[in-house]
Amino acid sequence: MLNSKVLLCCIAFLSPILHIKGDDFKEEMFIKPMPPSHLYVYLQFLTLANGEKSFEHSHLAPRSLGEIVSRYQVEELHLTLTEGQWRHSEWGYPVLDAAPGAELYVWFSPDVVDVDTQWKKLSSTLSGLFCASLNFIENFNTITPKMALWPMGANSKSRHNITSQLRYASLPREIVCTENLTPWKKLLPCESSHGFSSLLNSRMIHNTNYHSIGIHIRRMCVDSNCLETNLEIKQTVALVYDFKIINTMDWSLRKLFGQGLPGACPLSSSSKIYVDITSNSSYPFKLQPEPNSVVLSRRGGSEVELAVYDVNHYNMMNIGAKYEIKDKIFVNIPPPLTFNRYVLGYGKEFGGIVTELSNNYWAPIDIVLLENAPWWLPIQLSTLRINGEAESKLIMSQYYSPGRSRQKPYHLELLLKLPPKTTTTITIDFEFVFLKWQEYPPDANHGFYIGSALVSANLPTARNYTSLPITGSTLDSIINASKPWYPMVFRTNGAMVSLPTPDFSMPYNVICLACTVVALAFGPLNNICTKEVVLKVIGAPVSFRQKIFNIFKKKKD
Repeated sequence: MLNSKVLLCCIAFLSPILHIKGDDFKEEMFIKPMPPSHLYVYLQFLTLANGEKSFEHSHLAPRSLGEIVSRYQVEELHLTLTEGQWRHSEWGYPVLDAAPGAELYVWFSPDVVDVDTQWKKLSSTLSGLFCASLNFIENFNTITPKMALWPMGANSKSRHNITSQLRYASLPREIVCTENLTPWKKLLPCESSHGFSSLLNSRMIHNTNYHSIGIHIRRMCVDSNCLETNLEIKQTVALVYDFKIINTMDWSLRKLFGQGLPGACPLSSSSKIYVDITSNSSYPFKLQPEPNSVVLSRRGGSEVELAVYDVNHYNMMNIGAKYEIKDKIFVNIPPPLTFNRYVLGYGKEFGGIVTELSNNYWAPIDIVLLENAPWWLPIQLSTLRINGEAESKLIMSQYYSPGRSRQKPYHLELLLKLPPKTTTTITIDFEFVFLKWQEYPPDANHGFYIGSALVSANLPTARNYTSLPITGSTLDSIINASKPWYPMVFRTNGAMVSLPTPDFSMPYNVICLACTVVALAFGPLNNICTKEVVLKVIGAPVSFRQKIFNIFKKKKD
């Protein structure tokens, strides 16, 4: 068997000769300093494959994902596994936002009749592929959003009712660890041996304030008529480092990942690193080595300056930055739209969920707020209040689907027009529900997690905006993109409630007492049932051995 390195080199040498049509792989890294105390690193691996093939023989695209797409007739899929909470008011907006825990939403083909059955089979398959608890996705935690989510691929041009083919679910208690990262890296063409994926050391990336891995699959039109489609598979990693953990503001790839970059992946057509040097004017730093080029992006009245490194020209590199001034006061400018979410109430009877939406822009912003409450936290639509009022002119449209106990969650969507330079407070009350004792988690007194709310908005400005929903590379689109509005889907922070919890020490005491009684009764019963009773005949002849024993017994007495 050939060595893996030799095999990759052979494939890289023969790929220009073979010219595999429809298969392309790109890898990109985006580094954004967020002074004075954090650093944002985003990695993206983009695989473009022929979407019409059966994936019996795949070149660069992972066959396992291709078979899932074809088997379950998936048009678009988004899966994220996240640990930590993104701070939008302090860090701005990420390239791709993700909810804490596990989040999965899928658009199925219009040919799928029983969407719920396909949804259950798909979540169970992804659970085994990524070693996650996605098999716990059931009907009681799945919703069908009507306004908050929209497709980004070829199915967005379909005339069919795409909302009926959409399913969304989240597991806020899911914990991301090495068991999820390892199968994720095996889907890459070079796996973890070459390219940017070799930097993904679990010991280093799990020591960050925020880390998220994701899989995003969609079908893209080849031409304007969309008669032929390709399959785009985008694997993403988002990391936020704390300078206090690194013990310095000076960063480098060796400090962040524990090693330098051993060159590009031999199977990639493009390997580039982008460093946001916009904050260099307020917090000056010097990059080492010097970038290959510097690109200025102008979008929506905002300018972003990017230093570009072409990794194909390096065999081994270690990009780093050294700050000249480290104790300078930095004034944080909030993004156009910020939000906060928390729980109200006391006692074990009633409570409330409060969502604060702040429009920091000088013009109104239209947003869609999606609240997904589990069945054990029933929200009451009659208690909905906007800025303390039961009826508000800010609501342009709304959708409410009541939940059922142990069958379906509560689903609320609001289309709002946020006034400029104001904070809108949305409050809705809920009731606490008593659960069956088998429905409590092992750490019931820790509390119950509520999933994040979705906030969809058309941003009027590109300030703090670092992504665009377009075909192909996201980071390449940053340089040349220019649109009058910028659609984004944000996730609020999660919440936790404490449901009425019984005294689980009482069953423990009963079990201990019952086990003690059984143990004490088992001994005598076991002796009676297992020992054999032998009758002794009176007047039987005494053996010689017994005679000697009786003599010594008399002397002793």
